[in-house]
Amino acid sequence: MRFFILAFGLIFSNFGVCVGFEIEDQRIYPAMNATQVLKVLSTADIASFDPLIKEFQTQNTEVSVNYTVASSAQVMTAIYDENAAFDLVISSAMDLQTKLANDGYSQTFISKNTARLPNWAKWQDQLFAFTQEPAALVISDKAFEGLTIPTNREQLIELMRANPEVFEGRIGTYDVRTSGLGYLFATQDSRNTDSFWRLTEVMGRLKTELYCCSGAMIDGVYQGKLALAYNVLGSYAENRLAREGGITIVPMQDYLTVMMRTALIPKTAESPHVAGRMIDFLLDENTQTKLAQTTGFPPIFGQIADSQKALRPIRLGPGLLVFLDRLKRKAFVRNWESSILQK
Repeated sequence: MRFFILAFGLIFSNFGVCVGFEIEDQRIYPAMNATQVLKVLSTADIASFDPLIKEFQTQNTEVSVNYTVASSAQVMTAIYDENAAFDLVISSAMDLQTKLANDGYSQTFISKNTARLPNWAKWQDQLFAFTQEPAALVISDKAFEGLTIPTNREQLIELMRANPEVFEGRIGTYDVRTSGLGYLFATQDSRNTDSFWRLTEVMGRLKTELYCCSGAMIDGVYQGKLALAYNVLGSYAENRLAREGGITIVPMQDYLTVMMRTALIPKTAESPHVAGRMIDFLLDENTQTKLAQTTGFPPIFGQIADSQKALRPIRLGPGLLVFLDRLKRKAFVRNWESSILQK
């Protein structure tokens, strides 16, 4: 893997990005008369973000875009540890993004579009939310034939306990040790319900499979490897359901965690003005209106269609830094490992 990463670094250096962190995917979007390059580091996969980049380029015909995909933990490594030279950082891990801004790794950006964001969707004029995406339970329709679909976590616990032959080795969730978004969702779960640790223990007894990201879990459900995936991003599942069917997305009625995808301009940005134009584009009224249709990402200014009573939005602010404290994180991960990694 080390050689693989270094080889990627040599290739990407030709486009102005030399990397030492682990990359998942990368694409160059050339402009016909390019005079500027926007280097984006993002947790959103290319398929999801592709329509936004192409629309941005219709309005900014002189801008080539270098779009690099990495996990939220690797994004943090790139900016926090390596000072990688990207112009814009987009991530689903709100807590890690907040830490970057809090610790002086981002630049201030103020515009008409950022000014209209509500206070809970921006922080210190350096971190800006442009989507709001619920976490959901995704189930295999085939695996659940004859079973009652759970609508809350207590029902999910009882269903798994009662049907070990269906679920053993066929449950997917995040590996919170390596997934920034998974850690964020898990810590929020622990705050929202007393049943979180019981749910984790049941998953551990059933030999739950651990994943890096939502896309891989959804693939597992489609391929029949998994009967269910817990806490995946509903936006990714909606996209897959629209294309292929065969799954059901279950918004939990006890509470529904809502994550906001955020953007920031790092201190190392070589083209911060172009990055600002992308932020303005993402927050533009026309972009926001079309966002769900073109990408599946629910817009920050829109209303989530799921049951409003169950929503538990994660808000930007210093409260997100609590579980990033080194000792708190170590204790949380230790407890999680003892529950999920049962022999």
